[in-house]
Amino acid sequence: MQLLENAIREKGRALNSDVLLVDSFLNNQVDTALMAACGQAFAEAVRDQGIDRVVTIEASGIAPAMMTAMVLNVPMVILKKSPSKILNEGTLQAEVFSFTKGAPYHLTMKTAYVHPGEKVLLIDDFLAMGEAAKGAASLIERAGAEVRAIGIVIEKSFQPGRGLLEGMGYKIISLARVAAMSENGVTFGLADA
Repeated sequence: MQLLENAIREKGRALNSDVLLVDSFLNNQVDTALMAACGQAFAEAVRDQGIDRVVTIEASGIAPAMMTAMVLNVPMVILKKSPSKILNEGTLQAEVFSFTKGAPYHLTMKTAYVHPGEKVLLIDDFLAMGEAAKGAASLIERAGAEVRAIGIVIEKSFQPGRGLLEGMGYKIISLARVAAMSENGVTFGLADA
């Protein structure tokens, strides 16, 4: 998606060969027009999949997931990363290792909002190692729903996440595929949508 690649080039910053800072339009501040375009692109990519629900992981996946759900006219569900005193009944959990934080966390899904037989589009902000998407997909499937596709805003295609998820049978839709990055800039590969 050219609009997203332009935003990464103009507003993003590679801190090194592994970390891409996109806080000016995706993480801390949200470029709503760009997220609306991302939502439109994801929705078009799954238009024929009969998606019943969009699921995302807090927090950076919320904006693109919400825009996608709005275009598809379906509900959006947010999986939580933090433990909660009130979110302990009717939940499923999966332990996920965060390479960004260097520690595991428990991803939590409220089962009342994902139903057996539903077709789900899972959306996440980044794909690197694939652990977050793998954990989220496992929760969706444990609830009896089907993950029809995994939408990724920015994929680091030089890391093994895509291979892991495709090896598990998931369709990946990445809007921007970073082939390489350094303090000198970002090189893109061919995106899926």
